[in-house]
Amino acid sequence: MPLEQKDLSQLLETAVVAARLGGQHAMEEIRYVKAVRKSENELVTQADAQCQQIIVRRIKETYPDHGIIGEEGEQGRIFKQAPRTEPALWWAIDPIDGTNNFAHGIPIFTVSIAAMFEGEPVVGVVFDPATDSMFTAVKGGEAQLNGRRIVVSEEDVTKFASVGLDSHFDDPLPAWVAQIMKQSRFRNLGTTALQLAYVGTGGLVATVVCAPKLWDIAGGAAVVEAAGGVVTNWLGEKIFPIDLEHYEGQASHVLAGNKKVHAKLLELIKTQWPHYRGSGT
Repeated sequence: MPLEQKDLSQLLETAVVAARLGGQHAMEEIRYVKAVRKSENELVTQADAQCQQIIVRRIKETYPDHGIIGEEGEQGRIFKQAPRTEPALWWAIDPIDGTNNFAHGIPIFTVSIAAMFEGEPVVGVVFDPATDSMFTAVKGGEAQLNGRRIVVSEEDVTKFASVGLDSHFDDPLPAWVAQIMKQSRFRNLGTTALQLAYVGTGGLVATVVCAPKLWDIAGGAAVVEAAGGVVTNWLGEKIFPIDLEHYEGQASHVLAGNKKVHAKLLELIKTQWPHYRGSGT
C-alpha cells in the first residue's frame, strides 16, 4: 500500500523536529566532549547516544510502532527495534554524522534522519546545527534547504568544481582518486551526510564515499535524488531498496553526483578500479 502525501508530510514534520532537537543538544555538548575509540576508524562521544535518545523519543511520540535503525547501540553494536505494524516503516538515524569533527570541537557535523518504506528512503533530513541549515526531501517531491527548493548543478568536473572525497581510501591511493584530486577542487567535510546534501544544492558536483553505513547515507541520498542527482554504488548499481529486517550495519561504496559527473566518474572507476567486476559492497 503506497503512502499518501499527507503521510509523507507528517513523516517529514516529525523528522525535522527530531533533527532540530538532536542538533541543538549536540551544540550544547560540543564544549564538554568526552570521546573514546569505537573502532579502528571511529570515535564516539557521550553526546552521540544522548542525541539518539532525544531523536528516538521524539519519533516514538508520533509513531510508537515504527522500527528504528540507529548507529549507537550497546557495546558498539547498532541500535535496532523492529516495527510492530504493517506496512512496516523504519527510521534510519545518525545522531551525529561527523563525530571526529565534533569530538575535536569542530562544529561541522550533521544529524541525519530518514524514514524508510519498502527498503527505500521516502523522507530524508540532514540538519547542520552550526549553520542552522535544514536539508529536506520527500520521495517524488522537491529537495529543499530551509524551505527553498534546491537542485543539483549542471557543472562538469573542472578546476573550479568541488568533488567530495572520503578519508579512508586504500593504500596506495587508487589512481582514479588521484585523478579526481588533480582535476577538481576536492573537499572532505568530515560528514558524509553533509557532502551528500551539498551535492543536492550543487555546491559539490559529486561525492565519493568508501564505506558508509545506512544511517550515514539514507537522509542525504533522499536529498540528492529529489534534487535531480544520482546515487549508486561504485559499480553503478542502485543501493536501495535495502532489506532492513536483516540489515546489521553492512557498508557500501557510494557515488553520488549530478547526472553528468556521476556518469563520468563511474566510467573513470570502471576503467581504473581493479575490483570493478567484483562486489560493490
